[in-house]
Amino acid sequence: MAHATLTRTTEASGPEPARRSRGRRHRGEDLTKLLFVLPAVLAMVALFGYPVVKNLLMSLQDYGLRTFFTGDAPWVGLRNYTTVVTDNLFSQAMVNTALFTVGSIAFQFVIGLGLALFFHRRFPLGGVLRSLLLLPWLLPLIVSSATWRSILEQDSGILNRTLTGIGVIDDPVPWLNSPSVALIAVIGVNIWIGIPFNVTLLYSGLAEIPAELYEAGQLDGATGWRAFWYITWPNLRAVASVLLMLGVVYTIKVLDIILGLTGGGPANATQTLATQSYERSFIDFKFGEGAALSNILIAISFVFAIFYLRSTRRAVDE
Repeated sequence: MAHATLTRTTEASGPEPARRSRGRRHRGEDLTKLLFVLPAVLAMVALFGYPVVKNLLMSLQDYGLRTFFTGDAPWVGLRNYTTVVTDNLFSQAMVNTALFTVGSIAFQFVIGLGLALFFHRRFPLGGVLRSLLLLPWLLPLIVSSATWRSILEQDSGILNRTLTGIGVIDDPVPWLNSPSVALIAVIGVNIWIGIPFNVTLLYSGLAEIPAELYEAGQLDGATGWRAFWYITWPNLRAVASVLLMLGVVYTIKVLDIILGLTGGGPANATQTLATQSYERSFIDFKFGEGAALSNILIAISFVFAIFYLRSTRRAVDE
């Protein structure tokens, strides 16, 4: 009887202290994890959260040059947004931003995919050539812009000299001085800069595709274009989605390339939302309006980010 009573007492009281002990241990582990993550969270808040909130507040204030001396920044609500959106240059900047983004990303991706497929085949010096291809991406953008500006000069640029010498054109083309071709020239330079990034990510995606899939595809007659469409592309689609999303977010805010090449001209032909925000802030010293334009850019990028996350989640669910 005593043994049975002891057994019942142990069964009744034993598991509860054990559960409490495990609970304390888990809470201690959670606290330790939180302490490790906390410095990174604080750094993110300080380096990213504060500037975003400050920029949002500036866009709702009459924040000008005098604010730095008087500290006075009257609250104006959405007036800055109304001012920049109703400006005549805003619609042109929106169109130029869309053309610049779509044109750059489309050609960067197509050319990058072609080069990635080319370098995926093993051949002598393939690794060396692939490494050299990274140079345009590694150069500072101001350096790249200055180099291309000298190449595209109307009278002394090497591009016009070469095209004239081989008989492709009769007169030098004003690549950076004509409103009809300046945006095309800027897009071309940005394509050249962005191709290495596309090649790197797409080549990595191709390297992850098992060779057995292609061997099995050959038995079913999937070679050449059919192999690409039914084997390569489905396995590369996730990498392509990430690449296109990053391309949109990066390209939509490109500033230094345009400033280095044309400064937004001629006749605002290469004016984008990014360059317009820069001019409002650091040339006109209307920081509130510049902040409003930059927030519009952030909102556009955020829309693309949401679209990407939804499409990725749908792909995972399927």
